[in-house]
Amino acid sequence: MERTAVLEQFDVMRVRKDFPILTRTVNGKPLVYLDNGATTQKPQQVIDAIVNYYTQMNSNVHRGVHHLSQLATDAFEVTRHKLQPFIHAAHEHEIILTKGTTESINLVANCYGKAFVHAGDEIIISAMEHHSNIVPWQIMCEERGALLKVVPINDAGELDMDAYRSMLSDRTRLVAMTYVSNALGTINPVNEIIALAHAAGAPVLLDAAQAVQHLTIDVQALDVDFLAFSGHKMYGPTGVGVLYGKEKWLNAMPPYQSGGEMIKEVTFAKTTYNELPFKFEAGTPNIEAGICLAHAIDYLMDIGLDNIARYEHELLDYATQRLLRIPGLRIIGTAKEKSSVVSFLLDGAHPYDVGVILDKLGIAVRTGHHCTQPLMDRYGIPGTVRASIALYNTREDIDALVAGVERAASMLI
Repeated sequence: MERTAVLEQFDVMRVRKDFPILTRTVNGKPLVYLDNGATTQKPQQVIDAIVNYYTQMNSNVHRGVHHLSQLATDAFEVTRHKLQPFIHAAHEHEIILTKGTTESINLVANCYGKAFVHAGDEIIISAMEHHSNIVPWQIMCEERGALLKVVPINDAGELDMDAYRSMLSDRTRLVAMTYVSNALGTINPVNEIIALAHAAGAPVLLDAAQAVQHLTIDVQALDVDFLAFSGHKMYGPTGVGVLYGKEKWLNAMPPYQSGGEMIKEVTFAKTTYNELPFKFEAGTPNIEAGICLAHAIDYLMDIGLDNIARYEHELLDYATQRLLRIPGLRIIGTAKEKSSVVSFLLDGAHPYDVGVILDKLGIAVRTGHHCTQPLMDRYGIPGTVRASIALYNTREDIDALVAGVERAASMLI
């Protein structure tokens, strides 16, 4: 295939120079890292920021008048300041810093559930959700006496929107859906999902863990009520994530955890809670990760999410075409709208065995159920091999993957 204009315009070799880990070898082979859906690698700018925090400003935030504490606090709040335009939030105080997507979803399930969900109410999710967007709602429904309803998908991995419409009712208290499926790559029709839910009087939470690093997100244009994502999947550190929530919902919800920072005044008779966003940020946060997330945001914004999306889409098409030429290979997840994931099976070979052989060749992929066991049950399979693409991947990476899968097929089938 001829290199397209998009691939020519995107200087991936320059980008790769920002990621020192990509120069290393694994099992004597050059690293081909295609496990970006699990976590992305970090550019030098983020790594340098981590070192700078510990060598120049290590201190607790929001609590000290001394110089280092002021430096750390200012740097920590810069991240919130940069997150506001990154997701186009109306207010900085609508942005809660958490440990990651999982904690963000648990926060909403716990706090929104306590405030608004009662016996007989209904929560709607989909059949393609990550466990982190299933189990919190199951627990909340059990505690509140509510019913969890699941929107089915078709064989291509697309939501059955007619079924979704039929599930919505005056009993629907919240819809929680993934924006992009971590196991299939499906990009869900979130504008329609949100509009239909709002017409039924229900707010919407979007799990954007697999979307925010690939697509431009405007929470105001979407009119989404809650949005959750993680720093480590968008070239930032582990241990930090984001919950965006509309001001009206965050003000109406009780705190998630109690302790320092989330309080305004404490007496033995009564405690009053802090204002947003600190009401939901109890205790010492992961300061280093919170500060360094700003540098990951800068990195993405400097390149441009639209440029990244175009490049990754071309690479996804190339990977799909090349892999489908392998006899006995079947792709799981063939939605018309997809992001940077190719999940596949080799007939007669277990995904784990394929993954082990690829690892011996220096190729990192994910194998298994990808924390989507109900989805795997829907397809009647134990799991898949998942290659997930990032902005630093190349056609040469895809060629190495294809050659590795062909070798695995020769050994296993």
